[in-house]
Amino acid sequence: MKKLNIFLHFDFVAFAKSKRFLTVAQKPWADFKSGEVLGTKYELVIIEDETDYGVAGDATVNNLYEKFIVKVPKNKAASVPMNVEVRLINPRANVYGDFRNQLSVTADGLTVMK
Repeated sequence: MKKLNIFLHFDFVAFAKSKRFLTVAQKPWADFKSGEVLGTKYELVIIEDETDYGVAGDATVNNLYEKFIVKVPKNKAASVPMNVEVRLINPRANVYGDFRNQLSVTADGLTVMK
C-alpha cells in the first residue's frame, strides 16, 4: 500500500504535555534545492520528561536529553536566545524514518519561559 503516512497524525501537544524544552542551537532553514531561506531551525533538547509511556516498572523508557529540530517560517521567526526554556506556538509534527523514530516539527514560533 502506498501513501499510508498521510493518514497518520502525531499529537505534539499531548507529547509535550509533561516535558520541558531548552534551546541549544539555531540556524537558517533553507530550501534544499533553491537555497532560499524559509525561516529558522531551532535545535531543542528535552530537559524534563515526566510522560507515562505505558511501560510498567521501566523508568528508563523516556526521551530525556533527546534533541529535535523545530522549523519556524521566516515571517514568524523571532530572535530566541540560546540555553533558555521554550514552549512551541501552534506546533505540527510528523513521525518518519525506517523505524518511525524521527520527528519533523514546524511551529508558528517559540515562547521563552520565565
